[in-house]
Amino acid sequence: MKNIKTDKIELLLVRDTFSENSTLGELFLNGVRICDTLENPWLDNIRNISCIPEGEYDVRLRYPRESGTRDYLHLLVKGVPDRTYILFHIGNRPSDTSGCILVGLSSSQDFVNNSKDAMDLLMKEIINLGATNINLIIKKKVL
Repeated sequence: MKNIKTDKIELLLVRDTFSENSTLGELFLNGVRICDTLENPWLDNIRNISCIPEGEYDVRLRYPRESGTRDYLHLLVKGVPDRTYILFHIGNRPSDTSGCILVGLSSSQDFVNNSKDAMDLLMKEIINLGATNINLIIKKKVL
């Protein structure tokens, strides 16, 4: 990806595979596919067990010093109805998320691979773009 700072960073999460245990998708950064995602299944936005509702959200960097459990730079999704501390973070399977969004370089049923590498890539690209004014849109894949 290009090292061009921009006024706005657009993350688009397109959910495309749904199972009883997880929701898989693809994450695009300013229109370029960057990684796969894994979330909980949709369970009416119930805290810790459901993915968050489709929609548009503000996102900001969250530093390790702000977290008791994440010792690396990650993302915080803001303004989720009835939910707090929704993160993009490292993890591979549904048991690694409590309503957050996991990233990976590839995926299979209920699993994303190389999550640390995907998170490193995502953070590097966001920082290269200026790391501010991050917007997230979540939607289902249109067939």
